[in-house]
Amino acid sequence: MSTNAAAPVPPPTAARTVTLPREIKVLVAAAFLIAIGFGIVAPVLPQFAQSFHVSVGAAAIVVSAFAFTRLVFAPLSGVLVERLGERRTYILGILIVAASSAACAFAQNYWQLLIYRGLGGIGSTMFTVSAMGLLIRLAPPSARGRVSSLYSGSFLLGNIAGPAIGGLLAGFGLQLPFLVYAGALVLVALLVATMLPAVKSAAVAVPAAVQAGGPAGGGGPASDAPGASGKGTTAASREPLPLRAALRIPAYRAVLVSSFANGWSAFGIRMALVPLFATAALGAGPEVAGISLAVFAIGTGVALLFSGRLADTWGRKPMVLLGLAVNGIGMGVLGFTGNEFWFFVVSAIAGLGSGLMGPAQQAIVADVIGNERSGGKVLATFQMSSDLGAIIGPIAAGYLVDLFSFGLAFSMATAVALLAAVFWLSARDTKFQP
Repeated sequence: MSTNAAAPVPPPTAARTVTLPREIKVLVAAAFLIAIGFGIVAPVLPQFAQSFHVSVGAAAIVVSAFAFTRLVFAPLSGVLVERLGERRTYILGILIVAASSAACAFAQNYWQLLIYRGLGGIGSTMFTVSAMGLLIRLAPPSARGRVSSLYSGSFLLGNIAGPAIGGLLAGFGLQLPFLVYAGALVLVALLVATMLPAVKSAAVAVPAAVQAGGPAGGGGPASDAPGASGKGTTAASREPLPLRAALRIPAYRAVLVSSFANGWSAFGIRMALVPLFATAALGAGPEVAGISLAVFAIGTGVALLFSGRLADTWGRKPMVLLGLAVNGIGMGVLGFTGNEFWFFVVSAIAGLGSGLMGPAQQAIVADVIGNERSGGKVLATFQMSSDLGAIIGPIAAGYLVDLFSFGLAFSMATAVALLAAVFWLSARDTKFQP
């Protein structure tokens, strides 16, 4: 029997009454600048790779290379966060990606582009894990979905503007977007270095079940107020949450699978195949590819207007299941669109699904870790699951295109999403656990 009915549910206005720390606003602004630069590069990267006269599968590998190095270095990023702190790791990671992007602009052959792009994944996983750690420590427990939605929304605003700008910049040469991206990242490093001081998390007690590695995961009402457990914040509560303890929580295991599915779809196939599909199947140029990525981002942005608050009130699990269904079906249909109009419409629907589940997934990880826990390895593993999907997705889909068709390649995203939904059916919602 589900425990949701008996658990106390916060009033719908709870998330609205919480004042967010200034540091979160700095991170949101930084995310916007990062997303603008990333969006500028996204529509031209596969075409830049193909300019070296390689196949669709080889071009997709360039996208996967970035995710591959993120995956390999994610455990190291978790260690760096726990030893150097989130702020230092964040700035160092941003600068590494900036250098990698600038180097891509001067690549003389396919293999140089592959190596330079792959090296950027090292810095990317460093600042991604660091940002998630900061958000978890700073976000009030009753507004975790709202904070995740706000942060993701800033990325989406950048992703809406970035691809369209990138498509236009491509007319001046495929190298220019990479230089613009590098410049945007340098600005982010300066912003964080000057405006984000050393962060101290709020004094929020961690439930005893979390300290013991139990299934509560810090997501229930007991963690919403200081001193709720009756013990206050202790030195032990500030120790890192062991990964093995998190893996004992069914919801954490399920969110790893749904994160894999989202990585396969939103960060893998979308970035690798959508621009190539626009060119090969629709006969369109980089402008249409950029617009399609922007439309996907708009769909995600619309969902983020309400999905974070719903994750804080309705629960995390319903939003993840709904997002998997909408995104999975949308991505499957995308490969069968025959004109630009339906290509844009279905792209928006697929983006809507990604936005429905995104804040809920991040809130689940925050529930598991809690405000007073350092969760570098837990965060890194969550990020690794998405990166693994972003690696396998483009490679598998690229070769399915070479051997069969775009339609079959996009349909794989539907199958992966449905498989992730099955894992969620037996998991309990961390929002309502005691």
